[in-house]
Amino acid sequence: MFTETVLKEIESIKTKYPNPRSALLPALYIAQKEFGWLSHEAMQCVAHAIDLPEAAVRGTASFYAMFKHNPMGRHLIQLCTNVSCMILGAEKLADFLKSKYGLESGGTTKDNRFSLMIMECIGSCGTGPAMLVNTDFYDNLTEKRIGEILNTYK
Repeated sequence: MFTETVLKEIESIKTKYPNPRSALLPALYIAQKEFGWLSHEAMQCVAHAIDLPEAAVRGTASFYAMFKHNPMGRHLIQLCTNVSCMILGAEKLADFLKSKYGLESGGTTKDNRFSLMIMECIGSCGTGPAMLVNTDFYDNLTEKRIGEILNTYK
């Protein structure tokens, strides 16, 4: 299932982390980067590649919110709704995403362009509301600004 490139990346990680458990998070990240999410088969391949029990891989992958267990849209929006962002209008922005794009937390647009995850905190309490689109960070959000930002993601 993994390409030679992915297997080489995982082998490189194994040399940095002699204990397979220490290599697990980076290996899962590589698998998710390759497939966009962690299917049962992807987790089996990770377990085989780093020589860990599948249950250990699934347990770790299910613990961290950064790992996705369902197919996602081409771009993942992670909107912070923690206290600071909520006070600064994040819930209104979540409503905007729902009304304008049909996005609800955990959902994907019909054209598979965007998926939305509501996050607890992305570390920008002083400049919220904030969000990530894929790995790009945006703060001081308004409805207008979100529309402008999302128009740049095709």
